Amino acid sequence: MGIVTPFPSQAPIQVAFDRAELQRILDLYGRMVAAGRWRDYAIQFGKDAAVFACFRRAAERPEYRIEKRPALRQRQGEWALIGENGAILKRGHELGPVLAPVERKLLKLVEE
Repeated sequence: MGIVTPFPSQAPIQVAFDRAELQRILDLYGRMVAAGRWRDYAIQFGKDAAVFACFRRAAERPEYRIEKRPALRQRQGEWALIGENGAILKRGHELGPVLAPVERKLLKLVEE
């Protein structure tokens, strides 16, 4: 007959947030919009990472970036919270603890 060639297995073309992760991030975004802190966001799905960026105004750098990098899952954790200046503020294996500094800031905004 002939030679059977196995179907090539490919790595995922892009990294994306799943529904529960995106729901958690958008919930935080909505609360920050209601508090008057954020006004715009951007989502980028790349080959290595998925990024959710939060802006105070559309014309400036993002105040926070929430990155998901599956390649770092076994090391520092696949989630990272990155500040406006590019410094990594928090890194972890789960999304909740990584978003905690932003949620604490939201509590301070609401109390004022």
